[in-house]
Amino acid sequence: MNTRFMARPILYSLGLVLLLGSWAPAQRDASPRAAKPEDLSETERSLVAFVEAHNDEALALLERAVNINSGTMNFEGVREVGRLFREQFDALGFETRWSDGAEWERAGQLVAERAGEGPHVLLIGHLDTVFELDSPFQQFEMIDDSTARGPGIIDMKGGNVIIVQALKALEAVGALDDLYVTVVLMGDEEKSGRPLSAARRDLIEAAKRADIAIGFENGDSDPRTAVISRRGWTGWTLRTRGRAAHSSQIFQEDVGAGAIYEASRILHQFYDALSGEENLTFNPGLMAGGTEVDFEPDADRVAASGKLNIIAEHAIVSGDLRALSAEQLARVKGRMEEIVANGLPHTSAEIIFEDSYPPLAPTDGNRRLLALYDEISRDLRLGPVDPVNPRNAGAADVSFTAPYVEMAIDGIGLMGSGGHTVEETADLRTLASQTKRAALLLYRVAQGTLDDA
Repeated sequence: MNTRFMARPILYSLGLVLLLGSWAPAQRDASPRAAKPEDLSETERSLVAFVEAHNDEALALLERAVNINSGTMNFEGVREVGRLFREQFDALGFETRWSDGAEWERAGQLVAERAGEGPHVLLIGHLDTVFELDSPFQQFEMIDDSTARGPGIIDMKGGNVIIVQALKALEAVGALDDLYVTVVLMGDEEKSGRPLSAARRDLIEAAKRADIAIGFENGDSDPRTAVISRRGWTGWTLRTRGRAAHSSQIFQEDVGAGAIYEASRILHQFYDALSGEENLTFNPGLMAGGTEVDFEPDADRVAASGKLNIIAEHAIVSGDLRALSAEQLARVKGRMEEIVANGLPHTSAEIIFEDSYPPLAPTDGNRRLLALYDEISRDLRLGPVDPVNPRNAGAADVSFTAPYVEMAIDGIGLMGSGGHTVEETADLRTLASQTKRAALLLYRVAQGTLDDA
């Protein structure tokens, strides 16, 4: 891995944080003022001009992408959207390939790579949406001259278009060769295939070779923010067992408390020990207990049978755990296991964790990248950019890059509202402004701005 960005001074200081308090009124409604010429170099002004001149093409590409149903389980639709974007990268001189997802029971993913002389950046998007073929929400629709609605328009076909347009702008000004660019567009972000080790293999291998990872999700859909930290997602299942007996004998020395009391004891101690920890949540989403318990994890279904006058022999609880760093996750798992091990009389318990999406911790490198993005936004007269509160950022594919890249940022895609609903709507005024930010971010990275810091 290129270590050119390591051991650099941190730009992100308290002074910068204090400056992030206001947002230009024009940007509150996403109508940016023009950048001042003295804030941008001649090449940067050319990048901005290209984006503005080709925004209609970007909008047309967005409409084409949105009108292709690519619900995660519509494999052919996901592949078709992949072909649409593959054409764009092929035209830019990328080497492209489709990574088939049969191994993880999904459509697959698009990988595009163009070798240049500068820093290696990994750009991340996804092709699938939550809207399957049976959804009533299928088409791109203009609401007014600056608003459109459609399935996946912000989550995240708009982000994919921004990737393409930013790279086209760099190519137009002769700066694309100053970067080594890898693009990975996942086909199963909304409903990940299993095993994840296979489903995220291409992304992880690309991250191992990259310096910087940039995700083009819409984040919290506020152009005043970007994501430099995300909590991960870990599933957990707790099973308890007690001694079955007539209910009149509960708590007797030779009978004990039963499985339901043991599960309740554990949950209560989880709450007491861990509920006050910052950026940590752990939610028991399903619970059942009785003489017999049937758990179907793939269907998120649990059922129990028994009698009111019989002490429960079995109980099960299933939930999720979200932590901000690998260190926090490991420590919390250990504490939960300690609690589980300290059982009530004549009971036993076991907790099993299923790691899924890893956390993206707010590292110094991520803060430096945000500081550069913030500077660019100010130079474009688009206002400051603040980090998203990690409690407001769900899990995303960029987190898989965290152990390997020196810095990462996410949430810089197309903005709007109503994601994952039939009211998913894009503010089209942010299509050009977000593309300008992305193009200048890539350009300044290529020019060694982070090296000079």
